[in-house]
Amino acid sequence: MKHAGKVVIITGAAQGLGLACAERFHADGANVVLVDVKADRGREHARRLGERAVWLEADLSACTADMAASIIAAAADAFGGVDVLINNAGVIHLDDFVDFPEEAFDWVQRINLKAPFLLGQAAARAMIAQGRGGSIINMSSINAILAIPNSVAYAVSKGGIKQLTAVMAVGLIPHNIRVNAIGPGTILTDMVKSSVMASEAQRQTILSRTPSGRCGEPSEIASVASFLASDDASYIVGQTIYPDGGRLILNYTVPVKD
Repeated sequence: MKHAGKVVIITGAAQGLGLACAERFHADGANVVLVDVKADRGREHARRLGERAVWLEADLSACTADMAASIIAAAADAFGGVDVLINNAGVIHLDDFVDFPEEAFDWVQRINLKAPFLLGQAAARAMIAQGRGGSIINMSSINAILAIPNSVAYAVSKGGIKQLTAVMAVGLIPHNIRVNAIGPGTILTDMVKSSVMASEAQRQTILSRTPSGRCGEPSEIASVASFLASDDASYIVGQTIYPDGGRLILNYTVPVKD
């Protein structure tokens, strides 16, 4: 198992992409720390995964440097260190640009961008002290590049993640800590089903721009994360990988099959 014995922290791990990553790394032999504000779900999934899984309750909308440090310390207490951090927790708010609430903009940035910055700092400090390197994976999006008019805060946060990843990567690679990002296309998580895929018209719009003709599955993103954290990706540094079904390379729309 390619991640046997590693300690992997995953935020937003109670559902969606975070849960898929937790399940994949656990299957690959890692000890996993599920971090989420949804305590009941986090506890349930950690119990289901077994002795190599623990959960931590944390509201990343209120993340501070002290909170980030405590999360990393709790992982070390549970399993002896930290080898991989996956900054996955994310939220979205949809509204027309001119009506977009300031408080919603700030809320999205705190969870999607500030928390990864603080957790990345805390994890990097621990990895440097351990002296064995590590891997940090930030969850970006195709919306780091593509614009959707009613999701300004989300797009801005994911564009920020792309650049945060690049800056972290050049700063941390001297310590043998590789930092990369994943920029998914439309993946069938609960958040996507209740937002950008909430109606048949929205589904048609998404699929008309996706050459593969389908949305992705969370497990497909988890596979990319497992690869990026492995020795197979040892020369990949500061990159954002886009598993998007061909969305970013398309310059026209395609017909949708009913």
